[in-house]
Amino acid sequence: MQYYPFDSRNPIYRSKIGAVAEGEALQLRLLLHADAHVHEAYLLIKNDTDSSEQQIKMESGEWLEGYRFYTCEITLNEGLYWYYFKYTSDYGTFFVKKKEHSLGIIGNDGTSFQQTVYNKDFSTPDWLDGGIIYQIFPDRFAKSGKNKENIPSDRYICEDWSKQPEYTQTENPCHLGNDYYCGDFKGIESKLGYLKSLGVNCIYFNPIFEAHSNHRYNTADYLKPDPALGTEKDLVSLINAAKKKGIYIILDGVFSHTGDDSRYFNKYGRYDTIGAYNSPDSPFADWYKFGSSRDEYSAWWGIKTLPETNEENADFNEFINGENGVIRYWLKKGIRGWRLDVADELPDSFLDNIRKAVKAEGEDKFLLGEVWEDATTKISYGSRRRFLRGKQLDSVMNYPFANAIFKYLKGGNSRELLDLVLEILENYPPQAVKLLMNHIGTHDTARAITRLGCDEEFQGDREKQSVRTLSPDEYNKGKRLLKLAAVLQYTLPGIPSLYYGDEAGLQGFGDPFCRGTYPWGKEDTELVEFYKELGKLRRSTKAFASGEFIPVYANFGEIVYIRQKQDCKVLVAVNRWKEDSFVDIPEEFANKKALFGNSPDGTRLKIDSESFCIIKL
Repeated sequence: MQYYPFDSRNPIYRSKIGAVAEGEALQLRLLLHADAHVHEAYLLIKNDTDSSEQQIKMESGEWLEGYRFYTCEITLNEGLYWYYFKYTSDYGTFFVKKKEHSLGIIGNDGTSFQQTVYNKDFSTPDWLDGGIIYQIFPDRFAKSGKNKENIPSDRYICEDWSKQPEYTQTENPCHLGNDYYCGDFKGIESKLGYLKSLGVNCIYFNPIFEAHSNHRYNTADYLKPDPALGTEKDLVSLINAAKKKGIYIILDGVFSHTGDDSRYFNKYGRYDTIGAYNSPDSPFADWYKFGSSRDEYSAWWGIKTLPETNEENADFNEFINGENGVIRYWLKKGIRGWRLDVADELPDSFLDNIRKAVKAEGEDKFLLGEVWEDATTKISYGSRRRFLRGKQLDSVMNYPFANAIFKYLKGGNSRELLDLVLEILENYPPQAVKLLMNHIGTHDTARAITRLGCDEEFQGDREKQSVRTLSPDEYNKGKRLLKLAAVLQYTLPGIPSLYYGDEAGLQGFGDPFCRGTYPWGKEDTELVEFYKELGKLRRSTKAFASGEFIPVYANFGEIVYIRQKQDCKVLVAVNRWKEDSFVDIPEEFANKKALFGNSPDGTRLKIDSESFCIIKL
């Protein structure tokens, strides 16, 4: 048999696959053939923050079919490390580096292997493990019709629930960002039974605080719900009603910037406060970064309506993270956690303090961050970030999974999808993996069914996006592929996050078209029922709660894997081809009755075109 010198995902080479805790012993083994005439073998490893390399001699050990193991054991402090191997022989000095996937190949042109080491005390909540998140854009999910007080007069109230969101910035009464559909807390509370039927146990709200755009990412008052959504009393009522159904709520925290039209900046004089824009003597002046005049200030991505905060300012930090600060105020009202907007744009010291504030209210409180890349290797603020090492975030939004799922379903190779999944599992601590937010649609991306059904993006052309809907054929294609995406989303490691309306067939390109209203009474009921059945399977299957992920097969259009926990095993097989496929599955699943799709004939499983099979032992 042909062996590779090293494979970071194979237990014969590592005593533990993936990230390890600080101080935990890790044994690494290199496997070299007798014909190499090896003299000595070495592990070369360095901390990401240190340019110097440590060389550790490996001990020669037992033989395996003409190959010899070279072994060393290491214990590391918290941090990110890079390693590869070197050996000397009769023929000279050679290196073993990462060349493809997880394989170590002899040569000089590879890269180093990554080793994540997390804090030994890192723990994350269990209540969401195996659950389902439902993301709600508050203005667009459900409205009660209840009269509200103190609604600003410069908002356009849209009476037509089914009207497309406005996409132009004009001087008309209705323009981009100021059209409100009056979704509210009481409306959401009336739909909790529906969310329960989907298997949901966590609602993630886009911002709910008073702000002067319908997306509310331009916070005006962190301690007051937006009047269009209802009162604080209404919010607490929703929190308590949801809790009775086993559903918990996390809020969106937008702390890297506020609105310029806020009580803290107060550029337009809406508030009775002396805002930072109004005077350098304002109590909020040091919360922002001004130049030589009040009109010169740092703004998020240069958008002047979103002045950047100075998160390292002691007073701002106390306001957000202090004992009586924003984070703890709303946790005390009953929410179960926070999602941090643009977490990678918040400095480490501020993230450290957010975690302390969140966990001061209980270890069961959840802290999720928006990071679009691999969160263990992300660089911002000029340095490598430490989001998932145990002192900042519990977990992150899983954009790498989402991107890989779409790429696969739109013609990519399933091997790339599998490799990406294994890479994340290898790099991320298991405490973070179990709570990864596996989304395939959010308020920032085109609707999943639109992305899958339509090959045209019209990138940035809102005029074309505004009139383009899926044809019947495109819709049916998108629906078939959406089911496959949902199966992957619900069965891969992490927590599926369902963006409101995706389960009902809601269409739309990017912002604002992905933020339409939920089509009550006009849902694709067949699709809704599919999501309910998938939710029941997930919530009733313990293998999906931190279960082991075991690859079985991946080749172009098919992917097969097993999730396993104790005596519970589930085989998932997906085929994106437009033709039927046949795959061989493990003996233990032979002739077992499928829950979805075809049952196998012995160990031969037929997966229908653009379909899937799920078999549960």
